[in-house]
Amino acid sequence: MALSREQLAQRVAQELQDGFYVNLGIGIPTLVANYIPDGIDVMLQSENGLLGMGEFPTEETIDADLINAGKQTVTAVDGASFFSSSESFAMIRGGHVDLTVLGAFEVDEQGSIASWMIPGKLIKGMGGAMDLVAGADNIIVTMMHADKKGNSKLLPKCELPLTGFGCIKRVLTDLAFMEIKDGAFHLLERAPGVPVEEIVSKTAGKLIVPEHVPEMTF
Repeated sequence: MALSREQLAQRVAQELQDGFYVNLGIGIPTLVANYIPDGIDVMLQSENGLLGMGEFPTEETIDADLINAGKQTVTAVDGASFFSSSESFAMIRGGHVDLTVLGAFEVDEQGSIASWMIPGKLIKGMGGAMDLVAGADNIIVTMMHADKKGNSKLLPKCELPLTGFGCIKRVLTDLAFMEIKDGAFHLLERAPGVPVEEIVSKTAGKLIVPEHVPEMTF
């Protein structure tokens, strides 16, 4: 069974390590803030100038003036810092973010990512994604494996305008968790109940499948 948005966020949260500074992109990545594992301390960064972002607020804790880069209301943890977006981008460009989690339209077997525009459709802007993929070494992309028509979004080569070239090392989709290396997607885990054959049929790029592919656990 394909993973839900919440399960995608839960699986990404398993990749967090104690002491990490983490940037969460717009969309599914923002949900990771709700699933920080017990016993680890991470600081979530939002490029509009917040370090120490917490879980999404309840009706009792909501503050309309406290938002993330996606204009969603958020909370701040003890010890959080607020600063200008220029300082925030200096942190990103200086390589001081330990993990970046981004959404994407397409990813290819060379680790390139297209995430910021679809030609002919209205866009708000590229946001901070280009800075994030250029300034971060450790990036996980979360996305759907295929579009609504069943077309693969894991391609031999991205067809949409690129956000970054050769910068993505891991991809988590609603069907599988993969590593990108040596010009191919390497299947690491599959969603519970999803057969390997389905993942193979929905991956247009080169896919390396080991003899045994474990199911994800939550």
